[in-house]
Amino acid sequence: MTHSLGVVLSQAPGRDPRCVLDGARAADELNYPELWLGEMAMFDAFALATAAAHATSRIALTVGPLAVDIRTPVGIAMGVGSVAALTGRRVGVALGTSSPVVVERWHGRVRECGTARLADSVAALRLLLAGEKVDFDGAVLSTHGFRLLVPPEAPSVTIAAFGERAVRVAARHADRMVLNLVTPATVRRLRGMLEAAAPAGRTPRLAVWVSAALNPTPEALTHLRRAKVGYLAAPGYGEMFTEAGFGDLVAFAGGRPRPAEVLARIPDELPAAVGAIGDVDTVRARVSEYFDAGADEVVLNPATEGDPGGRATLALVRDLAP
Repeated sequence: MTHSLGVVLSQAPGRDPRCVLDGARAADELNYPELWLGEMAMFDAFALATAAAHATSRIALTVGPLAVDIRTPVGIAMGVGSVAALTGRRVGVALGTSSPVVVERWHGRVRECGTARLADSVAALRLLLAGEKVDFDGAVLSTHGFRLLVPPEAPSVTIAAFGERAVRVAARHADRMVLNLVTPATVRRLRGMLEAAAPAGRTPRLAVWVSAALNPTPEALTHLRRAKVGYLAAPGYGEMFTEAGFGDLVAFAGGRPRPAEVLARIPDELPAAVGAIGDVDTVRARVSEYFDAGADEVVLNPATEGDPGGRATLALVRDLAP
């Protein structure tokens, strides 16, 4: 498969909301083909996608990953169709199961039957995005009678996966699977899992979100470390960081100390283990390492402290894929 690059807008805590779209403009002007708009605690993803389209000239948009325990297939389809119709852009969507903190504590929803809900959501969403009047009963989800009046043109559907069951769902139902904050070794392992689970002749593309920073400032390194605090004790991630040599830190985070205490112990080497961070040669080599490990697409999440919009980092990496 052909390698490609993308950009995800940074919405890290502490960012000036007025500066978030700087990354969209930089990605568009540097001819990146795709811009991802995740949903954090700052902006509604569909609202941000609409704003990004108006701030740029041509870049395609992917909204998400969106949590299937929070958003319904009808709501997601309406969002995708609305952005596409109102902006004229090609718009895709990514789905995932998110975390207990987001689903249960923020939204007060029950996080259960995650894999089944993910599979049902994709199946229903494909019918909705095709403009069909849907009559769908899945294992845990149903929708009847709705027809999207503004179906988008050929939208891609991506699944965010990490565990084995979610990878199997992605292999069978998605156009693409996406990983976030992973080592190249983990990319290689999950690539193999994806290929083993995919039906003959149909392996989804594999995209990997990669934190990136060219010659990061101390402030940028602090933000990069802060973004990893919540992952150290998460299932799967703890094991990955242990394999990468941070077992003592994982064990400490597993005791549920205050986030500030975890942050104080995170070394700069940890973000570098799951990112492309450093000087010119280091960043270039690291992005190439992700491609070599099996990523079809590397999606850069550039640090912006000291590099407005991540433009310097994005300009450096842009020629590493067609």
